[in-house]
Amino acid sequence: MSVNVDTETARPGDDSYVGAAWELKERIRQTEDVLKQRKGFFTDAYRRSTVYLLVSHEGDDEHLMGFAAVRRDGYILFLAVAPEFRGEGVGKRLVGRVAENHDSVTCHARASNENALGFYEHLGFEVERHIQNYYEDGGDAYYLKLGGGGGLTEKISDFMRG
Repeated sequence: MSVNVDTETARPGDDSYVGAAWELKERIRQTEDVLKQRKGFFTDAYRRSTVYLLVSHEGDDEHLMGFAAVRRDGYILFLAVAPEFRGEGVGKRLVGRVAENHDSVTCHARASNENALGFYEHLGFEVERHIQNYYEDGGDAYYLKLGGGGGLTEKISDFMRG
């Protein structure tokens, strides 16, 4: 049986896949101790964002591979990729979708989250600043930006080819 992958977009006010996104976020939180947002905050932010989703279909089975919830200004509120799909370009495709629609892409990443920081660095994001006690639990963050120095279009082209 073949697996099809679809790119879905949930526009502001559309809560399609919000339950699946919450479940994925919680699975990651429990195993990696990141993405610690409360459910009310998460669902409200999801509903106010444009959310890009990659969904696999195999027969009648549907599986959320990953999602990126983005504000109007290109700020990524949440980016999550199911562990079983990491290393397959899912995160890269999601950030690419964001970059197609914004002049710059920004986000925060937990300073202790080496996997996320390595991922963003690989895509060409640069650290703009370090913010102490950014998270509710007192954790530090880095504010990251893609698009600036070499031009966003050039950077996107580079990482989409790579």
